[in-house]
Amino acid sequence: MRVLIQARLAGDPWLNWAIAVALALVLGALVVITARAVVARLARRRSWIGEFEGRLRAPGSVLTVLIALWIACATALPAGQSWWPVVERVFLIATILSGAWALAALVSYGTGRLILRDRARDDRSPEGRRRRTQLTILNRLAVVVISVIAVGTVLFSFPEVRSIGTSVLASAGIVSVIAGLAAQSTLGNLIAGLQIAFTDSIRVGDVVVIEGEWGRIGEINLSYVVVYVWDERRLILPCTYFTTNPVESWTRRSDKILGTVFMDLDWRVPIEELRAEFMTIIDSTELWDRRAANMLVTGAEGGRVTVRFMFSAADSDDQWTLRCMVRERVIGWLQREHPESLPVTRIAIEAHAPAA
Repeated sequence: MRVLIQARLAGDPWLNWAIAVALALVLGALVVITARAVVARLARRRSWIGEFEGRLRAPGSVLTVLIALWIACATALPAGQSWWPVVERVFLIATILSGAWALAALVSYGTGRLILRDRARDDRSPEGRRRRTQLTILNRLAVVVISVIAVGTVLFSFPEVRSIGTSVLASAGIVSVIAGLAAQSTLGNLIAGLQIAFTDSIRVGDVVVIEGEWGRIGEINLSYVVVYVWDERRLILPCTYFTTNPVESWTRRSDKILGTVFMDLDWRVPIEELRAEFMTIIDSTELWDRRAANMLVTGAEGGRVTVRFMFSAADSDDQWTLRCMVRERVIGWLQREHPESLPVTRIAIEAHAPAA
């Protein structure tokens, strides 16, 4: 009986192929499980190893199983099958795409680790934001390049596409002109995105005023920039906007910033008492960074005096809060202590002698 079964197995190529495929699946699963077990043990000492394995788990597993199945099918499949070239082409395409997936995940993990380490070392300085912006742009550019190369490799694996490619290259002059005209806006945004990343004009985290809106640069992509507006709206602008229009930046070299509050008051306002009260107000809060503070009368027209309160803050958020606090407390102090200092409108009525 055993001899008969062995003879049937040896004489049935489809059964041999099925066994080879099953063994390939088992071996691929064993490789994946063993790799995860080894990485889990190493991750107890180094946390980054666990993060690395988690990022490559899906693409690595798919790539391992595909290669195992491809080898099993190529070695055990009965000869002369007309459909095998199609299946082999499918294996090739799937392997190329899964390999590109794994490579893109590896690049994203590497740049992500660099960004996290840089943020832990230098979180708020302009130089740190510049490095993180460049790393983000390079990561996205690398993923795009990997994707384009993978798709191009898949397409050129077909003989028909290779012949078309040869004819296209022969007429490259006409094609380049047409493509340049058709993709002028896209290429312009792409080049502008790279220019933004490496000329340090804006960075992720910068405080800017654009189109009358105050916000922070939240994302810089290859074709557009997202500004996080203070009221949680999102302003999406093409990269070319930042290379062709002026942008007001509050954090170009440093987060430190000056704030001002202007008030129109009556001529009877006690200037010295108001100055002393202003210094008491800002000295009582940690929002003031102690770099600069003064109060000056900057105008005296139209029956009123214009008083300017100027102070410094560590960043734009503290500056805004400090402006509101100074304005509120000064108004409250004037209402309580010197109501005559509040602006009033005077009308002079002249009495005329009665006509004779």
